[in-house]
Amino acid sequence: MDVQVVNSDDAVNDEIKKANILIVDDEEFNIEVIKQTLEGAGYTSIRHTTDSREVAGIYKEFKPDLVLLDIRMPHLDGFQVMDQLKDIEKDSYLAILVLTAHADDETCVRALNNGAKDFLAKPFQLVEMMSRVKNMIEVRMLHNQVRNQNKILEVRVNERTKELHDTRLSIIRRLGRAAEYRDNETGNHVIRMSRYSAILAREYGMTEQQCDLLLHASPMHDVGKIGIPDSILLKPGKLDVKEFEKMKSHVVIGAEILSGDESDLIRLAWEIALQHHERWDGKGYPNGLKGEEITVAARIVSISDVFDALTSVRPYKKAWPVEETLKEIRDKSGVMFDPKIVELLDKALPEILKIKEQFSD
Repeated sequence: MDVQVVNSDDAVNDEIKKANILIVDDEEFNIEVIKQTLEGAGYTSIRHTTDSREVAGIYKEFKPDLVLLDIRMPHLDGFQVMDQLKDIEKDSYLAILVLTAHADDETCVRALNNGAKDFLAKPFQLVEMMSRVKNMIEVRMLHNQVRNQNKILEVRVNERTKELHDTRLSIIRRLGRAAEYRDNETGNHVIRMSRYSAILAREYGMTEQQCDLLLHASPMHDVGKIGIPDSILLKPGKLDVKEFEKMKSHVVIGAEILSGDESDLIRLAWEIALQHHERWDGKGYPNGLKGEEITVAARIVSISDVFDALTSVRPYKKAWPVEETLKEIRDKSGVMFDPKIVELLDKALPEILKIKEQFSD
């Protein structure tokens, strides 16, 4: 059985010969000589112009891999053309081979500083020109390969990052559901209060990304109730002192459940679980944080949670009217709650009431 061996150098040479080449020179004779030499060497995609004003338009349409550019031309000189091309080709390798009859040091340095990658002094040896043409196209190809690989890697990293985010979000939701099964509260409670929290966060001035994180992290505020005995958690009457102390431990349990992951989502859920029973006056638990020592997210969730709890039916109480609930929260402004967020609750009330109606029990 015959095995056909493909020469990788031949494949590269074939790709080089297919490169788009643009020749810019105000002398027709020079263009013709260069064009015939390139075609004789097997190059198949060649454009040319004697009018430097046309170069930018041709470049955008033709997308050349190499520009052979004269410096001394009427209308726009080669330096002005290079300035135009740098504005067009901002994110790629701009391959310009300068052709000049003025090969003094000042011209050459200026050409290189303006974006040229190489230059040839007229009259030039055609063999030398062909060698430089091939080398510059090969560099351009390698640059494009690296750029394309980087784009592929970036896409894959973004996909992987999204997968990790979605996985964490799924864990958050499932733990939230587990906590709901242990409590008398309905799943709609966490839906409502998390949406109230996102609305208040937006009113507070948080970014859309921060509001979205709060929307997804806030349902985990009571996940620690998983660790509270049923005799306490489901007790229909008032808890005694010992029972209440045990109930308060749910914030620490919740924080322990959510600890050890530095993702923005779970870190925020950890902060909320730990701090949502802290009070503005410093008399909350577990750490007696005061005022702005409590994170903004926890302050927002605290009000959202209380507003929904008071306006909802529970086995041990009737739903409070909205106005009565607002009065209670206003009375606790500066005591339990951040006064600024209390004001925002009033401002956002129409939107919050729509959420309450949409996700009613």
